[in-house]
Amino acid sequence: MNLDQAVAGPLRAATRDADASLACGSQPQAEGLAEQLVSACTALWTATLSLMVAFMRTPAPAHRYLMARRIARNLATLQEQDCFSAASRASFAKLSRRWSDKADRLAPDEQRPRGGIGLLRTRLFNR
Repeated sequence: MNLDQAVAGPLRAATRDADASLACGSQPQAEGLAEQLVSACTALWTATLSLMVAFMRTPAPAHRYLMARRIARNLATLQEQDCFSAASRASFAKLSRRWSDKADRLAPDEQRPRGGIGLLRTRLFNR
């Protein structure tokens, strides 16, 4: 099991279960699921911080590129979660853009955006 499956799976499940329980009107169950969502978000944030540390310690350009791309995606996911304050979500959005730009600079030539639609695609889909 990789990091994505370990963190994103419970995050998706907790969100889906919270939505379902809110539709049913079960308040105690919704609170428990909200706690699970907070726990999953906290785990994703911790994993992202670990990736940032690994990024700083890794000299290999290909590994740094992949880690930067993963960090940007994790931060984009965190930015969408309501369990964080608005200020935190704004910080996650800003950090996601910065890490996405860093990944673009580290990208191999064939994967680097060349302007026009390539830059637009990066901005639209890597948030």
